[in-house]
Amino acid sequence: MSQLVSAVVVGADRLGNIPDVLKGHNITIMQHISGRDPAHQKKKSLQLPSGTDLLILLTDFLGHNVMKTFRNAAQRSGVRVLICRRSVCSMKQALAQCGYCEVACPRDCCRRQQ
Repeated sequence: MSQLVSAVVVGADRLGNIPDVLKGHNITIMQHISGRDPAHQKKKSLQLPSGTDLLILLTDFLGHNVMKTFRNAAQRSGVRVLICRRSVCSMKQALAQCGYCEVACPRDCCRRQQ
């Protein structure tokens, strides 16, 4: 079985079914940040929590400055960034493109990696 990935999700007030989708890909949400705090727009030295493996940005709920701040923080920390809209379909598509297959994925490429 693949290793558990810790993610920080930025954007949206409520996540709806997204935590269930992420759980199906062995990804846990260690922190959810709405991105509404005005300080997120101006901070240049924002730090992601230690142990973060993945940063997920929900674009339909974030301004450009907030996205830039968090992307820069991820780049400084060497954390992968996943960018998508806040919908289950968009999330699944982005996860598949980044190589995060579902736990019960029937494809040969996933079985060989385990």
